[in-house]
Amino acid sequence: MSKNEQGDKDKMDFPCELMARGRRIALRNRPLVMGILNINDDSFSSDGKIDTEWALARAVEMVAEGADIIDVGGESARTNRQAISEQEELRRIEPFLKTFERTMKGATPRDSIQVFPPLVSLNTWRAGVIEGALEAGFDLLNDMSALPDSTNAQLCARIGAALLIMHSRGEPKVRHTHVTYSDVMQELRDFFEEKIRLATEAGVPRESLILDPGIDFAKQVDDNLRIFRELGRLTSQGVPVLLPVSRKSVIKHVLGIQDPKERDAGTIACVVAGALRGASIFRVHNVSAAWFALRSLEALR
Repeated sequence: MSKNEQGDKDKMDFPCELMARGRRIALRNRPLVMGILNINDDSFSSDGKIDTEWALARAVEMVAEGADIIDVGGESARTNRQAISEQEELRRIEPFLKTFERTMKGATPRDSIQVFPPLVSLNTWRAGVIEGALEAGFDLLNDMSALPDSTNAQLCARIGAALLIMHSRGEPKVRHTHVTYSDVMQELRDFFEEKIRLATEAGVPRESLILDPGIDFAKQVDDNLRIFRELGRLTSQGVPVLLPVSRKSVIKHVLGIQDPKERDAGTIACVVAGALRGASIFRVHNVSAAWFALRSLEALR
């Protein structure tokens, strides 16, 4: 570890809890696991279905596997697919959101410190979809828009939902492989400083914010690797950091594995590295493997 990294580590002010829809979620026991639930049929990992009953059953399974948060999305972030309409996205996710709370009465958490009932996260970026889902309700908005203005933050503030701010450049669903940075870590710190101000001025409390460095979004391979190595420069901001590490293309480049479903070993290595550097939440496809890794790390510490 370099002197600069050690200095950042020494100054870390890890958040103790996350506030979402009136609930205070402890973050110090161990990092949280966010399970990916795609109610769509074009996920890069080919693990989704446009089927509400299947999605609800899968959510129950994820809780049994150790999920603290269920991240539901009606549209994939893939840039080689056209965006679906807001109406179609709502048609896919609303039945799930409206039935989620009742379905969780039949779920059983894996252990006593797991967040239960789990938080439900809405993975979207368009204000029309978010507003349409407000009545059904969600605990956390996983906003892939990079918060270009205060609209989505205001919608979260209306119902008290937490807000996950992802770093990227340009519009979602558009490939940005040309983007380069002179210093990606300074770019992230400056970006998040601005977006935290924007969100809090819109009415979202600082303790309801989560930061996502946007692995693979408008990043080159070396940018992604540097984010992992110097994560302490983000966690030292005192806001929980989520790492969306699961089966990412950076793992493909490092290990030479083309099939996303074969990248879980690399994913778990990223989970452990991220946990040791202070990340609070991990977004994953293989919930059980992530839970085992974090539970093992908890015991070793």
